[in-house]
Amino acid sequence: MTEIAQLLISGILLGSILALGAVGATMIFGVLRFAHFAHGDFMAIGAYFALTVVTVFNLPVLAALPVAMLMTAGLAVGIDQVVYRRIRRVQPVILLISSFATALVLRSLIQMIWGSSNQVYQTGIQMPWRIGPLTLKPDHLLIFAAAAVLVFLVHLFLTRTRMGKAMRAMSDNMDLALITGIPADRVIMWTWAIGGALAAAAGVLLGMDTRLHPVMGWTLLLPIFAATILGGIGRPYGAIVGGLVIGCAMELSTLIIPSAYKPAVAFAIMVATLIFRPQGIIRGSI
Repeated sequence: MTEIAQLLISGILLGSILALGAVGATMIFGVLRFAHFAHGDFMAIGAYFALTVVTVFNLPVLAALPVAMLMTAGLAVGIDQVVYRRIRRVQPVILLISSFATALVLRSLIQMIWGSSNQVYQTGIQMPWRIGPLTLKPDHLLIFAAAAVLVFLVHLFLTRTRMGKAMRAMSDNMDLALITGIPADRVIMWTWAIGGALAAAAGVLLGMDTRLHPVMGWTLLLPIFAATILGGIGRPYGAIVGGLVIGCAMELSTLIIPSAYKPAVAFAIMVATLIFRPQGIIRGSI
C-alpha cells in the first residue's frame, strides 16, 4: 500500500503538469479546430526561457515563471500571425503539417541557443520530507500549488471576463459568435497567448521536477493529447481531469510494466477512449 500511495503522489504530480499542457491544447483546438503538434515544444522553450531568467538574474524558478509565460505567450501569438494566420482557412491537414514543422524549428532553435545537453534550474541535493512512510520533496508542493493557482486563474478568466466568455462562444458555435459581433481575431490572439503561457508553465514545472532537455516537451506530447481526448476535446475542465487520470495511470503502471513503457499506457487509454467514448469524459465545448 505504501508503494501505491507513493506512486499516486507521483501520478498527481505528473497529472498536474499534464493538465496545464492539456488545458492549453484543448483551448486551441476548441477555438481553432486543429491539433497543435508544436504545443510540446512551446513547453520546452518556455522552460528554457525560465532557465535564462534564473541564470542571468539569479532569481528563484517561481519568480521566473511569469516571465517565461509572458515570453512564450508572445512567441505563440507571433507564430500564429506569421505562420498560421495565412493558412487558417485551408484544409486542417495543412495546418497540422505546419504545426509539426514549427515544432521542428523550435526544437532546433533550443539546441542552437541553449545546447543539447541536460540542464537544471538549481544544483545540489534537495532533502525530502517524510510523512509517515511517504516521502515528498519541497518542490513537489510548489508544483502542486502553482498548477492549482494557474488552473483557478484560467477558470476565472473563462467564467468572469468578457474575453473568456467570447472564447467559449466561439468554441461552441463559431458562425453564431461571429454574427453576434464577437471579434474573432482578438479571441484567436488571446487563445494563442493563454495556450502558450500554460504550455510554458507546464514546461517550467516539469523542469523543476526533472531536468531540461530539448525534447522534454515532445516526449510529453502524446500524454497531453491523451489527456485532451480523455477529458473531451475542447473542454478545459475535462482536460484537467484527463491529465490527472493519465498521470496516475502512467505512474501506477510501473507496478506491472517497466517505466520505459509509461507512454504506451497513455496511448492505450487514448485509443480506448476514441473507440468506446470519443466524446470524452466531459462532452461539449469550452
